[in-house]
Amino acid sequence: MGELTLNLLRLGVVVLLWAFVVAVVGALRGDLYGTRVLTRNAGPTRKPESRSERKQRRNNPTHLVVTEGRLRGTSVPLHEAGVLVGRNPECSLVLTDDYASGRHLRIYPGSDAWYADDLRSTNGTEVNGARIGTGARLDPGAQIRIGQTVLELRR
Repeated sequence: MGELTLNLLRLGVVVLLWAFVVAVVGALRGDLYGTRVLTRNAGPTRKPESRSERKQRRNNPTHLVVTEGRLRGTSVPLHEAGVLVGRNPECSLVLTDDYASGRHLRIYPGSDAWYADDLRSTNGTEVNGARIGTGARLDPGAQIRIGQTVLELRR
Protein backbone atom coordinates (compact mmCIF):
# COMPACT_ATOMS: atom_id res chain seq x y z
CA MET A 1 0.00 0.00 0.00
CA GLY A 2 1.33 3.41 -0.90
CA GLU A 3 2.01 6.22 1.51
CA LEU A 4 -0.71 8.41 -0.09
CA THR A 5 -3.35 5.68 0.33
CA LEU A 6 -2.40 5.18 3.97
CA ASN A 7 -2.63 8.92 4.68
CA LEU A 8 -6.06 9.12 2.98
CA LEU A 9 -7.30 6.21 5.11
CA ARG A 10 -6.05 7.92 8.28
CA LEU A 11 -7.75 11.17 7.24
CA GLY A 12 -11.01 9.30 6.55
CA VAL A 13 -10.95 7.67 9.99
CA VAL A 14 -10.34 11.03 11.67
CA VAL A 15 -13.22 12.62 9.73
CA LEU A 16 -15.55 9.75 10.71
CA LEU A 17 -14.54 10.06 14.38
CA TRP A 18 -15.26 13.81 14.36
CA ALA A 19 -18.64 13.22 12.67
CA PHE A 20 -19.47 10.72 15.43
CA VAL A 21 -18.46 13.22 18.15
CA VAL A 22 -20.62 15.96 16.57
CA ALA A 23 -23.60 13.57 16.35
CA VAL A 24 -23.23 12.59 20.03
CA VAL A 25 -22.99 16.23 21.13
CA GLY A 26 -26.08 17.08 19.07
CA ALA A 27 -28.06 14.23 20.65
CA LEU A 28 -26.99 15.27 24.15
CA ARG A 29 -27.92 18.89 23.44
CA GLY A 30 -31.36 17.81 22.25
CA ASP A 31 -31.92 15.73 25.38
CA LEU A 32 -30.77 18.47 27.72
CA TYR A 33 -32.47 21.48 26.16
CA GLY A 34 -35.28 19.92 24.13
CA THR A 35 -36.63 21.43 20.97
CA ARG A 36 -37.64 25.05 20.57
CA VAL A 37 -41.39 25.52 20.75
CA LEU A 38 -42.69 28.22 18.43
CA THR A 39 -46.21 29.56 18.51
CA ARG A 40 -47.75 31.34 15.61
CA ASN A 41 -50.47 33.88 16.21
CA ALA A 42 -53.32 34.00 13.75
CA GLY A 43 -53.58 37.74 14.30
CA PRO A 44 -55.81 40.02 16.31
CA THR A 45 -58.99 39.08 14.43
CA ARG A 46 -61.51 38.01 17.07
CA LYS A 47 -65.25 38.11 17.06
CA PRO A 48 -67.03 39.66 20.05
CA GLU A 49 -67.97 37.17 22.76
CA SER A 50 -71.58 36.43 23.51
CA ARG A 51 -72.93 36.36 27.05
CA SER A 52 -72.93 32.53 27.15
CA GLU A 53 -69.31 32.43 25.95
CA ARG A 54 -68.26 34.84 28.71
CA LYS A 55 -70.08 32.74 31.31
CA GLN A 56 -68.47 29.54 30.02
CA ARG A 57 -65.03 31.21 30.08
CA ARG A 58 -65.59 32.25 33.71
CA ASN A 59 -66.36 28.62 34.62
CA ASN A 60 -63.26 27.30 32.86
CA PRO A 61 -60.18 26.43 34.93
CA THR A 62 -57.52 29.11 35.21
CA HIS A 63 -54.72 27.29 37.08
CA LEU A 64 -52.90 23.98 37.07
CA VAL A 65 -52.16 22.91 40.67
CA VAL A 66 -49.83 20.13 41.87
CA THR A 67 -51.80 18.13 44.46
CA GLU A 68 -49.38 15.22 45.01
CA GLY A 69 -45.63 14.82 44.59
CA ARG A 70 -42.51 16.80 45.40
CA LEU A 71 -43.94 20.09 44.10
CA ARG A 72 -47.22 19.81 46.05
CA GLY A 73 -48.91 23.21 46.34
CA THR A 74 -47.29 24.66 43.20
CA SER A 75 -49.71 26.52 40.94
CA VAL A 76 -49.20 27.54 37.31
CA PRO A 77 -51.63 29.82 35.41
CA LEU A 78 -53.16 28.39 32.25
CA HIS A 79 -52.30 30.55 29.22
CA GLU A 80 -53.96 30.68 25.82
CA ALA A 81 -50.65 29.56 24.31
CA GLY A 82 -50.87 26.41 26.43
CA VAL A 83 -48.77 24.89 29.21
CA LEU A 84 -45.86 22.50 28.73
CA VAL A 85 -45.12 20.06 31.57
CA GLY A 86 -41.94 18.01 31.91
CA ARG A 87 -38.39 17.88 33.23
CA ASN A 88 -36.80 20.28 30.71
CA PRO A 89 -36.12 23.84 31.88
CA GLU A 90 -38.12 25.15 28.89
CA CYS A 91 -41.37 23.79 30.37
CA SER A 92 -43.92 25.99 32.14
CA LEU A 93 -44.05 23.46 34.98
CA VAL A 94 -40.69 21.77 35.54
CA LEU A 95 -41.19 18.45 37.34
CA THR A 96 -38.63 16.73 39.53
CA ASP A 97 -40.39 13.38 39.14
CA ASP A 98 -38.13 10.53 38.00
CA TYR A 99 -40.95 9.11 35.86
CA ALA A 100 -41.50 12.32 33.86
CA SER A 101 -40.01 12.82 30.40
CA GLY A 102 -38.23 15.99 29.24
CA ARG A 103 -41.33 17.20 27.40
CA HIS A 104 -44.07 15.05 28.89
CA LEU A 105 -47.44 16.76 28.51
CA ARG A 106 -48.99 19.72 26.71
CA ILE A 107 -52.20 21.34 27.97
CA TYR A 108 -53.92 23.73 25.57
CA PRO A 109 -57.29 25.48 25.21
CA GLY A 110 -59.92 24.32 22.77
CA SER A 111 -63.12 26.03 21.73
CA ASP A 112 -65.09 24.71 24.70
CA ALA A 113 -62.60 23.20 27.20
CA TRP A 114 -58.93 22.48 27.91
CA TYR A 115 -57.25 19.51 26.23
CA ALA A 116 -54.11 17.49 26.89
CA ASP A 117 -51.62 15.71 24.64
CA ASP A 118 -49.14 13.15 25.93
CA LEU A 119 -45.94 14.03 24.03
CA ARG A 120 -44.83 10.42 23.46
CA SER A 121 -43.55 10.18 27.03
CA THR A 122 -41.82 7.02 28.17
CA ASN A 123 -44.10 6.27 31.14
CA GLY A 124 -47.34 7.80 29.84
CA THR A 125 -49.93 10.12 31.32
CA GLU A 126 -53.23 9.29 33.03
CA VAL A 127 -56.29 11.53 33.27
CA ASN A 128 -58.78 10.41 35.92
CA GLY A 129 -57.16 6.95 35.92
CA ALA A 130 -57.25 6.40 32.13
CA ARG A 131 -54.11 6.52 29.99
CA ILE A 132 -54.27 9.22 27.30
CA GLY A 133 -52.72 9.92 23.93
CA THR A 134 -53.65 13.14 22.17
CA GLY A 135 -56.70 15.36 22.39
CA ALA A 136 -57.91 14.25 25.85
CA ARG A 137 -60.57 16.61 27.20
CA LEU A 138 -59.86 18.05 30.64
CA ASP A 139 -62.88 19.09 32.69
CA PRO A 140 -62.50 21.28 35.79
CA GLY A 141 -61.12 19.15 38.63
CA ALA A 142 -59.57 16.59 36.27
CA GLN A 143 -56.74 14.62 37.93
CA ILE A 144 -53.64 14.27 35.72
CA ARG A 145 -51.04 11.73 36.88
CA ILE A 146 -47.44 11.85 35.68
CA GLY A 147 -45.47 9.23 37.62
CA GLN A 148 -45.81 10.17 41.29
CA THR A 149 -47.03 13.71 40.54
CA VAL A 150 -50.74 14.51 40.36
CA LEU A 151 -51.96 17.74 38.74
CA GLU A 152 -55.44 19.23 38.89
CA LEU A 153 -57.24 21.89 36.85
CA ARG A 154 -58.79 24.54 39.10
CA ARG A 155 -60.48 27.92 38.84
